[in-house]
Amino acid sequence: MKNLTGNEIREQFLQYFEKQNHARVDSSSLVPHDDPTLLFANAGMNQFKDIFLGNETRDYKRATTSQKCVRAGGKHNDLENVGRTARHHTFFEMLGNFSFGDYFKSDAIRFGWDFLINVLGLPKDKMWITIFDDDDEAFEIWHNQEGVPKDRIVRMGEKDNFWAMGDTGPCGPCSEIHIDQGEHMACGPECSIDGCDCDRYLELWNLVFMQFNRSEDGTMTPLPKPSIDTGMGLERIACIVQGKNSNYDTDLLRAIITTVEKASGKAYGDNEDNDVSMRVIADHSRATAFLIGDGVLPSNEGRGYVLRRIMRRAARHAKLLGFDEPMLYKACHTVIEMMGAAYPDIKDKAGYIEKVVKNEEERFIQTLDKGLKILEEIVATQKESNSTIIPGKEVFKLYDTFGFPTDLTADIVEKDGYSLDMDGFDEAMTAQQEQGRENWKGAGGEGTSAVYKKMVDGGTTSEFCGYNDLVAEAPVKALLVDGQQVQQAGEGSTVEVVTSVTPFYGESGGQVGDRGSIETDNGKLTVLDCKKPVEGLTVAVAEVNSGEISVGDIASMAVDTDARQATVLNHSATHILQAVLRNVLGDHIKQAGSLVAPDRLRFDFTHFSAVTRDELNRIETEVNQWVRANTPVAVAEMGQQEAIDAGATALFGEKYGDTVRVVRMGDFSMELCGGTHAESTGDIGLFKILHEQGIAAGVRRLEAVTGADALALTQQTEERLHSAADLVKAAPQNLEEKIQKLLEHQKALEKEIQQIKAQASAGIGDQLLAEAQDVNGIKLVAAKVDGLDGKALRELSDTLRDKIGSGIVVLGAPQGEKASLLVAVTKDLTGQVKAGELIKPLAAKVGGKGGGRPDMAQAGGSQPENLNQAMDAAPALLQELLG
Repeated sequence: MKNLTGNEIREQFLQYFEKQNHARVDSSSLVPHDDPTLLFANAGMNQFKDIFLGNETRDYKRATTSQKCVRAGGKHNDLENVGRTARHHTFFEMLGNFSFGDYFKSDAIRFGWDFLINVLGLPKDKMWITIFDDDDEAFEIWHNQEGVPKDRIVRMGEKDNFWAMGDTGPCGPCSEIHIDQGEHMACGPECSIDGCDCDRYLELWNLVFMQFNRSEDGTMTPLPKPSIDTGMGLERIACIVQGKNSNYDTDLLRAIITTVEKASGKAYGDNEDNDVSMRVIADHSRATAFLIGDGVLPSNEGRGYVLRRIMRRAARHAKLLGFDEPMLYKACHTVIEMMGAAYPDIKDKAGYIEKVVKNEEERFIQTLDKGLKILEEIVATQKESNSTIIPGKEVFKLYDTFGFPTDLTADIVEKDGYSLDMDGFDEAMTAQQEQGRENWKGAGGEGTSAVYKKMVDGGTTSEFCGYNDLVAEAPVKALLVDGQQVQQAGEGSTVEVVTSVTPFYGESGGQVGDRGSIETDNGKLTVLDCKKPVEGLTVAVAEVNSGEISVGDIASMAVDTDARQATVLNHSATHILQAVLRNVLGDHIKQAGSLVAPDRLRFDFTHFSAVTRDELNRIETEVNQWVRANTPVAVAEMGQQEAIDAGATALFGEKYGDTVRVVRMGDFSMELCGGTHAESTGDIGLFKILHEQGIAAGVRRLEAVTGADALALTQQTEERLHSAADLVKAAPQNLEEKIQKLLEHQKALEKEIQQIKAQASAGIGDQLLAEAQDVNGIKLVAAKVDGLDGKALRELSDTLRDKIGSGIVVLGAPQGEKASLLVAVTKDLTGQVKAGELIKPLAAKVGGKGGGRPDMAQAGGSQPENLNQAMDAAPALLQELLG
């Protein structure tokens, strides 16, 4: 075998298939586009799913990729095994070659065998092949075409060697290429390729022959254009080529382990528990870096929760290695250095990724020690009661209070033989507003979206003409009411209208749908919204005001020009804003969401601290500078890669075609965008920020207005300024100075009031001391006092305790509908009476509870009317404590 690095294997694979006329296609994002059934990309074919289903065509019929994949949630979840085995990973790379109705079995087998044997130099005599039970065609190709001995071709059942995209749809047999690693890797004397799942006969490459369409009744009909989908894990083939027994010993992961070794001062291979922790960090740092690079941020729901689980599992293993400070971000730095050449986007985001990781680590480290201590106490309690199950309510407490994902808790207690009461956990989760109970809920089945798709498949489409025309006439192609197609809709109905041509912009890319009107010979409608449910179809949501509308009517359509113009200004301002944010705050700024409506714009972006007032002023100033520059807004169509190479910014997670629409504003903004825009930046007129706030960990939100709304906001602000100035009898330009003087005067008055209260309190104190009781030789002052807040009550107790010399002070004060209690014990008596012990029964009498130090305790209650009763009971309660 050739001595190749992981990077060299990846590149040789892609180059090999390029020579076989395959288009080299970049890995898609780990976040699947427009596929709610999938949590993360977990196979090479994910990005080609619509091509295989016949919903999309591209300008190539052969493709090859190295696809980023994550399996850490949903059906494919390898998280709990990572670090404990030689081959499980959360993040891995899948090498693949694909044919979309072009070549089939013969070439797929020839390419796979040629690459493994002749390019990588794997030994023929160690190779084994599995095929589906009745796939005689594959058997003949392997034996006759490639010369594989018949006794090394093993037929297997549907579980192992038949692939399907779902219960219905494309499917077909598959053939797997295995390598015999030798008897030293066997699981025992009965070890065989079809009898066990150990690492002796290691699967390297799966070739899927997509040749049937399975119907709901199970009937399989041959596809008119059979296709090929193959996948080979880079880490696994690197392990074989480099002669290692574990993926973690390959250069793809070993360098990350070395980073952990150096930082921890521990050597890999010296201790198995430490080795597990190092492997966990090595794997999880790759998943962490790439997930954050693809726009996922740690949170308590969806994809963000899976990322948080991965990061916190790594942080816990870092703790086991002795780390008290963040270190996962350092491992991520190594990942980025190693993989930046193959995935340049991750290198571009290096600073941002490391900052996100460090921030999350710091937050978790603050609670990790406390959570581990609580868990130790829980385990000890269960041990005393001879139970090996951790109660669900305790698991939930660790999750909710200390941020321990359930699998992290399970991971910690498993080695001691404990398991989790997950039913109890689910009950506790449901009780707390079902927060985060479902990390991901896929969508599927027949629904409204299926209706739209059927319409498009049947030839019902709509062409958007609204970039240039705000009025249009076109025949009504389809009507929908409550998700069902109808032929007619009458007065009072809310109906979805599809016309062959439409000036209405369908909501997409953050821009809201147009409003407007539709008229036919028989009816008038108000367009409330417009949406774009599937590619090629724009649907106007309208209310029939009078008459009726029918399929086939000629519809006269008019966009609400005022609303459209306001939206246009806000959209162009959003583009300027993104460019300015990157200039003011840094290149780490990435769009995390947006809303462009007539009344405002909203822009969500990645940033890890609140934007300061000075920064907001700079942002607003720079945006308005570009507005006043009156730069033309140029729109052009070009190839997607050409646009990216020219510096165009693409929206994360958005799916673009081969030809894209590029919106350019001078040399400071260039974005891929299908929205509507102003003709020049000067049309925006004025840009004013409304407010800025955090909406999630590492995500900020800025809202603003433009044009007439910005002018109205400025005028309203000025009117408030004048009104405030009038209230304090000052000129607007002197308002700040006048308010400052008023505040200083208020503080002086408050100080004077406090002095008066202190004098009154001192008088009250002397009176209370004169009324002190004797309880077994201990002086006790117990009294209800009125008109004192919490601070004044504490000051009075301090005064009494100082003056009493040796004794106990019990005070109660009503504060609105609440009661406050305070017990103070001089230090010489804390050995006999503790303040916290005395205040508990007192608090019960006013409907509350409390506690504190031996010399001072406080309590609150909901029954202030019982304060006199509590004070009267104090001597007897003290007597009981003294015995």
